[in-house]
Amino acid sequence: MFEQLTGRLEDVFRRLRGHGILTEANIKDALREVRRALLEADVHYAVARDLIRSIESRAVGQEVLRSLSPGQQVVRVVHEVLVETLGHTARPLVETGDVPRKILVVGLQGSGKTTFVAKLGHHLRGRKRIPMLAACDLARPAAIDQLETLARQAGLRIHLDRDGKDPVAVAADAVRAARAQASDDLIVDTAGRLHIDEALMDELARVRDAVRPHQTILALDGMVGQDAVAIAETFRDRLGVDGVALTKMDGDARGGAALSVRAATGVPVLFLGTGEKIGGLEVFHPDRLASRILGMGDVLSLVERVQESVDLEKTARLQERLASRQFTLEDFLEQVRQVRRMGPLEEVFRMIPGAGKLLPEGGELDEKALVRVEAIIQSMTPGERQRPEIVNGSRRRRIAGGSGTTVQEVNRLLRDYGMMKRMVQQMTRRGGRKLPRLGRK
Repeated sequence: MFEQLTGRLEDVFRRLRGHGILTEANIKDALREVRRALLEADVHYAVARDLIRSIESRAVGQEVLRSLSPGQQVVRVVHEVLVETLGHTARPLVETGDVPRKILVVGLQGSGKTTFVAKLGHHLRGRKRIPMLAACDLARPAAIDQLETLARQAGLRIHLDRDGKDPVAVAADAVRAARAQASDDLIVDTAGRLHIDEALMDELARVRDAVRPHQTILALDGMVGQDAVAIAETFRDRLGVDGVALTKMDGDARGGAALSVRAATGVPVLFLGTGEKIGGLEVFHPDRLASRILGMGDVLSLVERVQESVDLEKTARLQERLASRQFTLEDFLEQVRQVRRMGPLEEVFRMIPGAGKLLPEGGELDEKALVRVEAIIQSMTPGERQRPEIVNGSRRRRIAGGSGTTVQEVNRLLRDYGMMKRMVQQMTRRGGRKLPRLGRK
């Protein structure tokens, strides 16, 4: 997300840093470019206008113009204004003494609403809570099946009624079921339409009245751009929405919705959804997102993602095997799987400060390369994984055929593995057999 906007802003700031002295004139010239970049990123025109006005009023002040590094000071001002526009600090889900805490999720059809419901359940389960999902979208035939499949994948409770005709009755039953099973949270999926209409709003209002939610979250497609403001305003005014989850932020989203919704409607963004994987959900941190937009990376979110994705017990065992020089293709496969669990490679890569500039031409990493590596290793026999040196020409042809890859790709994997193993052996020889021990969960 934000690749296009980030690239444009980096170009503007690079030119600003080239000036030894900044004047009001060259700051205004730069801000015209910033405004153009914001509009191209689908930021709502009124939000872009207010952003530029706020940045200009601060950037032309004496503190910036007389600074020893005026270009850096302008970047700092832009960062501060972005953080304020995005909402200052992360907003947690509402706390309540009632059990279950009831969360109603609404949105248009195709917004990623049902997937978000499951992702939110997975997110809460990772925080030691016991959530239940409620399938109250009876308008879309596949919605119940989709939510049931996602709930099964994530190991979540779900309430559904395949014979139900009235979503209000199903929602009321879900509340009773969540109480009976002592669930901490009830997350209610609701029907959507391709566009906002009276029938949809009336149904959602009746479901809301039956559930009496502690919080209502609007799932909003991050790719809708400036339309995000109008959609959010309508749901806010008709249903009392008090939080937004931006979905599909790893697709062709240009970031406009993230910058527009909170500033234009006052409704805070709570979550960002990326990818189809159940773990593709992150808490919305305005300061971290502002840093990512400006190409500064997001180390804190990267650390959190590593903590959630990496199995420290397995990593500690791997350290022991490295110390005894027993690193095999089985160990290599486990490391590949842990990297894949962290999410899209490009997204993870961009969290590293300055790493965006190191991306290949076109700004994309080959996500499928890890899939091919995993397929190649899985096509080997246990003996071949333990002793790769026995993999001769005929075995390589068999492995390539079984994994749907080429002999050249098999050769490359074995060569890379051999180089990695030699590097590990050199490190252990230089530093002795003991490696620093990782902490355990």
